[in-house]
Amino acid sequence: MPHSLNYNALNGKVILITGACGDIGRASIRLLTDRGARVIAIDKVDAPTSDDVADPAITWLRGDVTDEASVSGFVAEALKIAGQIDVLVNNAGIEGPVGPITDLSIDDFTKVFAVNVRGVFLCMKYVIPIMKAAGGGSIINMASTAGLSGTPGASAYIASKHAVIGLTRAGAAEWAGSGVRVNCLAPGPIDGRMMESIMGRLDAVGNVVRERIPSGRFGSPDEVASVIAFLASDDARHMHGTVIPVDGGRTAV
Repeated sequence: MPHSLNYNALNGKVILITGACGDIGRASIRLLTDRGARVIAIDKVDAPTSDDVADPAITWLRGDVTDEASVSGFVAEALKIAGQIDVLVNNAGIEGPVGPITDLSIDDFTKVFAVNVRGVFLCMKYVIPIMKAAGGGSIINMASTAGLSGTPGASAYIASKHAVIGLTRAGAAEWAGSGVRVNCLAPGPIDGRMMESIMGRLDAVGNVVRERIPSGRFGSPDEVASVIAFLASDDARHMHGTVIPVDGGRTAV
């Protein structure tokens, strides 16, 4: 089959994305719609009012990925509105508290897992049957380079991202034969609100973190969005269970 990568590769696709109001979510929505997709954007907060996300190709729905009734509801509503769900982007996530395991409360640990793991599981659970019935689809989970290693001070976040990688690989093994692709991204430090929050709680480590990245800088939300757009397209049709670092070479050293 000839190579088909092009800027209209997502024409006609309906993409459901959670965590839509975050930096990566908004960058992804802009790029996905630019490439022809219709986007159903999910977040716990109201839709932003800025012009960059005010587009007739975007439908905003409120939803809580930690609540099963909410997930089943917004998935059903998305299907009713658009008639199909071709791509699921599990982008909702939180970083959780910073500190040693001994200082972490069970409530904080549970909250991180509720969003980062339970949310991914629930969205996969309710979208996979729709994709299977349609003959296939693409699920893109958001892990992290934190899910590929261990560093002190963020145990709940790190454990949750390891779990996302596990769900990705298990989902790929279970559903590849039905045409459902399940892959995930592992971004390194990405400029934006989450990174600012983390850096603000870790005294003067920003330069140290950058020094450990061969590219010498943090990534941008747009750079993550570009990989999401590729995985959403049919050009990634033979990719199942992959974990793609978007980290400036951090995991290479």
